[in-house]
Amino acid sequence: MKKSEKDFNSNNQTFEDIKHIDENGTEYWYARELMKVLKYNKWENFEKVIEKAKLACENSSISILEHFPDVRKLSKRANNAEVLIKDYKLTRYACYLIAQNGDSRKKVIALAQTYFAIQTRKQEISEKGYSMLTEDERRFYQRNLTKKGNYRLNQTAKNAGVKNFDKFHNSGYKGLYNGETADDIAKRKGLRYREDILDNMGSDELIANLFRISQTEQKLRRDNIQTEKVACITHNEVGKIVRRAIEEAGGTMPEDLPTPKKSLKQLEKENKKKLTKRRLYF
Repeated sequence: MKKSEKDFNSNNQTFEDIKHIDENGTEYWYARELMKVLKYNKWENFEKVIEKAKLACENSSISILEHFPDVRKLSKRANNAEVLIKDYKLTRYACYLIAQNGDSRKKVIALAQTYFAIQTRKQEISEKGYSMLTEDERRFYQRNLTKKGNYRLNQTAKNAGVKNFDKFHNSGYKGLYNGETADDIAKRKGLRYREDILDNMGSDELIANLFRISQTEQKLRRDNIQTEKVACITHNEVGKIVRRAIEEAGGTMPEDLPTPKKSLKQLEKENKKKLTKRRLYF
């Protein structure tokens, strides 16, 4: 592999590593995290690039508030004092505009332009197509996002000192499902031993779990949690917060959502059989 290809793949993974996912499965990036990847040392300098990107967004008659919403975050100083700092919750398109207006002398800027241009186009296609998907197709889509989210959560939890991952994940489930563990959920759904409960959820239930997963992963990192006990407490608290949000919005509690007739594993097998038959026929 050429050096330029290695650089692209390396930064491609870095952009993915700092990506976040909200409760609707939408991806976003924090400006201060992106700033470090793009090798800007001072927020004041990077914010000038953001202002140029916002102007480009406005000139294209696209909502700045939609792509560059302000957020305030607590940051620790050297003396452990906490202060509120400004940040932005950026869409892929916002990241692309920032890369377009960044310092072109930086190699990473060129790589960011390519990465976010490609991914923005992919996102446009997927967003347009999502509304046209069947429920089973939406399940596959959301399940793929939860797999990626759980991978990041496990890595962050490991760094936070978690060793008993069953206990850690059950803490989150118990918060979201009003005290139910993964085994309790599996029994209620009538699943076989060791059958994956996430493969037996509808798209709405998967979205609720994705929100739990992504928010826990962010909180573990943001609060710099270092012990398994606190990590489990955090996961449980986030699960409860997501549950309250569903309740306050008048939504259906996750344990009351219907279990699909077929698991995603079953659907995968059926799809493979159909493809095999087609190949044999043709």
